Amino acid sequence: MNRVVGRPLFWLDVFTDTPLLGNGLAVVLDADEVSEDTMLAFAREVNLSETTFVQTATEDGADYRNRIWTVSDELPFAGHPSLGTAVAVAIERGLDSATFTQQTQAGLQEIEVSLEGGLWHAAVHQGAAEFGTFVPAKRIAPGLGLTPEQMDPELSGQIVSTGLPAMLAPVRDLEALAACTPDFSGLRKIDDRPALNTYAFVYERGSRTVRARCFGADLAGIEDPATGSAAGPLLAYLQDCLDISEIVIEQGVEMGRASRLEAKMADGRPKVGGNVTLLSRGEVHLP
Repeated sequence: MNRVVGRPLFWLDVFTDTPLLGNGLAVVLDADEVSEDTMLAFAREVNLSETTFVQTATEDGADYRNRIWTVSDELPFAGHPSLGTAVAVAIERGLDSATFTQQTQAGLQEIEVSLEGGLWHAAVHQGAAEFGTFVPAKRIAPGLGLTPEQMDPELSGQIVSTGLPAMLAPVRDLEALAACTPDFSGLRKIDDRPALNTYAFVYERGSRTVRARCFGADLAGIEDPATGSAAGPLLAYLQDCLDISEIVIEQGVEMGRASRLEAKMADGRPKVGGNVTLLSRGEVHLP
């Protein structure tokens, strides 16, 4: 029988300053001896979009290794787990501000965290954007349960990655966004290199505001309330198409988990940040 060990556990809501909004995250620290089978089992137990396990870094220059799990598999990179994990590490180490370098399967990412006025804020520097081919919006529409007329008439879809590929799907208006009902089998047929996340969005011309919804094929049908790994690609896409270098994304509204993501270009790469709220801190007993 495996020995059960108590390990620090944090539960946080990311991309919000209000408990029970934003995107929930469970973070397990001191996880060097936790097996991958146990990581997956615990991720399924808490049933959040992602759960993370902090281990000792194995690459030079990294402060810790961040293992990011959905209810079905491990991810190479994700946004809100990067921010929430960095805040959990800062709290555990007694720091009010810090700049960490995390190690993920996608490489090394720098994360800034700070505590001001009792509120945590974090931001992650994502990798340079990798652009796939443009996809006509009318090809994406059936996969979202929409008609071609409900898609943005001026923008095309595109798969873009800053560590995790996302299918960016511009829709016409908020009514069309609310009507999205994804068909993942249809979405997977759009491109030879399918994206895990489909990021449907409405861009308000002349503003810096975007409204978005994220549907992940790896989330067992769960809509994601805040998706930092898609926010970075979206900003890179909008800069490429419309020369926009800074946006605010409202996400999770339709599912009652309102989130606010801030994204801006820094040194040619997207930097995605937002508030992080500590919901609970304790201990989890895992083998």
